[in-house]
Amino acid sequence: MTLGSSSYKPAERRRGWRWRAALIAGALAAGACVGTYGLPSPRTLVVRSGARVVADEGRMIEIDIWVREQIDNIEFDPSFWVISESTPEQTYPWDGLEVGRDTVSVLVYAAAPESRNFMNIYGHFHLMKRMGRLDEFLPEAVGAEGYELERAILARLSDAWLYGRAVFDTPPYGPLDELLFSNESGYLDAFILTARPEEFEDERDTWLQENPGRQEEYAQWFLETFETEPPGRRRPD
Repeated sequence: MTLGSSSYKPAERRRGWRWRAALIAGALAAGACVGTYGLPSPRTLVVRSGARVVADEGRMIEIDIWVREQIDNIEFDPSFWVISESTPEQTYPWDGLEVGRDTVSVLVYAAAPESRNFMNIYGHFHLMKRMGRLDEFLPEAVGAEGYELERAILARLSDAWLYGRAVFDTPPYGPLDELLFSNESGYLDAFILTARPEEFEDERDTWLQENPGRQEEYAQWFLETFETEPPGRRRPD
């Protein structure tokens, strides 16, 4: 699914419209009302290890509101471009991010096209920061810089992915599932600071000092949950 501005090819924009239509159609098919339509009942997410995340219906309704507003902005605002570049490798949201004056480029794993909207949302947040419009989409992070800003953006992205996975049965995608389960389990700081130690070196050092033993606790939890080492601790292939 594709979110973006008029920079997209017609076929890509049709795919975006189909996904957006699916959101609305699914909501209309559900019984409960939210405004003029309802949302499907959220399902519990389970990974192969048996770890679970339970999605609260009221929380999904709140996320639904801002996700739709952000999708509309990405789709219809002509003042910027969101560009999705296909890649044969699985990537995390920050991999390959390029933010210009009025454009942003993100990478989307070719085998997980359903992740496109969510990668675009991540890029859109960063572009809105560059354009001085973050108050429209992430008001709690206005004035934030560096790690504080990135943490706020990734927390929102995690919520959006939870919404997509739990409400609309978006297929799993490893990097975003890792973000989601880490956030929901209270390990968002550990996830970011372990994956990107050089980028946020000072914040990582402070976090390690203030949370002795937390990094190993997170690494063990991650290994048990995903049956692999967390990003930042994996050996190169």
